[in-house]
Amino acid sequence: MDSQDFVEAVERYVGAAAIEDTISNLKAPPGRLVPPVVKARSDWYNGLPNEARETVDSVIANAVHATLFGLFAALDGARTIDDGQGRLELTYVADQRILLNPQSINLHDLLNAPH
Repeated sequence: MDSQDFVEAVERYVGAAAIEDTISNLKAPPGRLVPPVVKARSDWYNGLPNEARETVDSVIANAVHATLFGLFAALDGARTIDDGQGRLELTYVADQRILLNPQSINLHDLLNAPH
């Protein structure tokens, strides 16, 4: 796995799953004892016209993307999460150790690169 593979995997298995799960939970909240606020949100969403539901879905997708972007920017050091004294290193370990966020690669840029 290299940096690009990592970003694509997170986008697919974390980002896309978060979008799908959020929309699915809006359509039909899971569980027998759904909290009233969650039921009200679902009723509101399901009562929207198709175009409005698509807009809400798009907002959810944008929020997930912004979250992943922020996480990758923090891993790259472009967004500080401490006093700036250290650097985060993300390593993939299999047969060998691979640094996924070397200083020469910005994961947040890979996320926004055309696929």
